[in-house]
Amino acid sequence: MNTPKSLTFYTADTPNGQKISIFLKEAGIDCERVKFNLSEGRQHSPEFLQINPNGKIPAIVDHEAGVSVFESAAILGYLSEKYDCLRAQSPTEQLAVQQWLFFQVGAIGPMLGQLWWFLHGSKTANQEAIMRYRKESLRIYGVVDSQLAKHAYLASNNYSIADVAAFPWLRTHEELNLDITPFRHVRRWLDVIEARPAVKAGLADSREA
Repeated sequence: MNTPKSLTFYTADTPNGQKISIFLKEAGIDCERVKFNLSEGRQHSPEFLQINPNGKIPAIVDHEAGVSVFESAAILGYLSEKYDCLRAQSPTEQLAVQQWLFFQVGAIGPMLGQLWWFLHGSKTANQEAIMRYRKESLRIYGVVDSQLAKHAYLASNNYSIADVAAFPWLRTHEELNLDITPFRHVRRWLDVIEARPAVKAGLADSREA
C-alpha cells in the first residue's frame, strides 16, 4: 500500500520551478510532483488559486504542517529551515544568504526573464527593449562575478539556497544570447554547481513530463 507523500510540489520546467526541484534533490525530500503545462492555464484554476493566489508555479503544500507556500524564495527558505538543509552557519552568513536571495528575486529573475520574453515570447520585434534588458542582464552578471571573485559561492564560501535560486537563471545565458566570456568567476561557479549530482537530478526531474 502506498503511503501518501507529506509534500506536494506544483511545478513546470522553468528556472523558478527548477530551483525547487534542485533543492528537493539536495535535501533528499520525497514528494508528490504535479507538473503543469503552463500554456494550458491550469495554474489559473480555482483549485490552484487556493494554493497560490497569484496563479504561478512553483508552490508546495506541506500536508504534515497543514500549510501551502508560494513564491520560490519563500519555499526555499521554508524547506531549508524545516529540513535543516543548506542553512547558513551564522547570523552574518544568514544575512548574506537573504541579501543574495532577494537579489535573485528582485534583479536576476526579472531582468533575464524580460530579456527572454522579448527574444522568444513577443510577437513583435522590439530592439530597444532587447538592448535595454541585455545591457542590464550583463550588468547583473558583472555584479555576481565580482561577488564570486571573493567567495566560492554566492553568499559565502558555503553552498546555500542563494546559489540554488540563482543558478537556474544564470545558466540560461546561451538561450539569451549573452556572452559571459568576461565573467570567469561566474563560469567557474556555473560549472561547479552543474556538476553536483542533485542539480543534475533536479534539472532532469523538471524536464520530465
